[in-house]
Amino acid sequence: MYDISHFSKEQLAAFDLNHLWHPFTQMKEWSAQEPLFIVKGQGNYLIDVDGRHYLDGVSSLWANIHGHCRAEINEAIAQQLQNMAHSTLLGLSHPSAAVLARRLAELSPGDLKWVFYSESGSTAVEIALKIAFQYWQNVGKTEKHTFLCLKEGYHGDTLGSVSVGGIDLFHRIYSPMLFDSHKAPSPYLYCMEHALPLDQGAEACAKEVEKILERHHQELAGFILEPLVQGAGGILPFPPGYLKKVEELCRRYQVLLIADEVAVGFGRTGTLFACEQEQVAPDLLCVGKGLTGGYLPLAATLCTDTIFQAFWDDYAKLKTFFHGHTYTGNPLACTAALASLDLFEKDAVLDNLPAKIQRLAQGLQRLKTLPPVGDVRQMGLMAGVELFQDANTQTPYPLDQRVGHKVCMKVRDHGVILRNLGDVIVFMPPLSITAEQIDEIILAVEKAIHEICS
Repeated sequence: MYDISHFSKEQLAAFDLNHLWHPFTQMKEWSAQEPLFIVKGQGNYLIDVDGRHYLDGVSSLWANIHGHCRAEINEAIAQQLQNMAHSTLLGLSHPSAAVLARRLAELSPGDLKWVFYSESGSTAVEIALKIAFQYWQNVGKTEKHTFLCLKEGYHGDTLGSVSVGGIDLFHRIYSPMLFDSHKAPSPYLYCMEHALPLDQGAEACAKEVEKILERHHQELAGFILEPLVQGAGGILPFPPGYLKKVEELCRRYQVLLIADEVAVGFGRTGTLFACEQEQVAPDLLCVGKGLTGGYLPLAATLCTDTIFQAFWDDYAKLKTFFHGHTYTGNPLACTAALASLDLFEKDAVLDNLPAKIQRLAQGLQRLKTLPPVGDVRQMGLMAGVELFQDANTQTPYPLDQRVGHKVCMKVRDHGVILRNLGDVIVFMPPLSITAEQIDEIILAVEKAIHEICS
């Protein structure tokens, strides 16, 4: 057996710095620092190779729900391993995939009935785009082949999901490879640019969407968005009521509504799915990240029976959805997801969220008084604190100063792991976080901002 525990920290660092290409990372910058090796997770903490504990303030990239090393999920996976680690869904089935599909259909908003599995949020979105496109082809409306999305939207890093993304920093370089899409304004930024209070901005933002739908609805297959809050765009909340107005517009103009809940689903905004908060029933729903409690790669794309029936025909008609992945519906991952859903009930996760959301809001208000903090945004247990060189005039720090990155590196000295989006410090703790641990994260950020920005 190849025992990695025999390697020293110095050896591991050499392996990393000479061979491992990290995601979303400028490797020249990475090479100038000593890698932080996490070797264990325990509750809401990550533990490094030296035994130091850090609060996981970013849920291991927005995925962990119930804390690390939960016995119930561990045991479920171990039990499944006694039977089978993997079997394909191409021409076969297995129990955990079938049971999870039923549970997701029962829990999801609206009348979503059918579940197509994949391994990541990006692939869940790719599948939704392909289903939406082929749906219209199958029903004879072949002119409907483009998509509407939001500026500052993020739906993953594969080419289809990038084509409906709206973050120039990430996506501009790939533009020659992408298909064209129509982009509506980011609702939050539109309100800021037009001096509209967020709670009064739904109508104006929806009118911008309707302008595009009026001109292009005949060619639009779907409108994809992240319900309630744009995550990677910088934690940008929607005006209340905007999502519902978008649903009504999609129905009126016969455009499929695709809800990307990869980041916002499974309790992040305070309800199991963000769409629930405005009683919105999407035509397609993408989930991932927290689906397995942050344990194993699994994503799902759900659709209504109306959409599914457009693919139901004799094989020779070639209406089949020709798409699949090797690890689609992996039994271990599906088992972890079932155990995670059980923990939502056992731990009364959703019932306990309001007090935690309020505790985070109180801490954010304290951070708002710091001189470099120019904006604080929150939706449920998702929050962003934006730093400026001059908060009064909203003058940003120069890009090369990397202030947000430096703050997130500094919070490690205070026992917290966070990750920034530019100069936005993102808070995304596990839903199992305690009120006291929320206070610890807030205090760590407060100290780090003083130390870096003073």
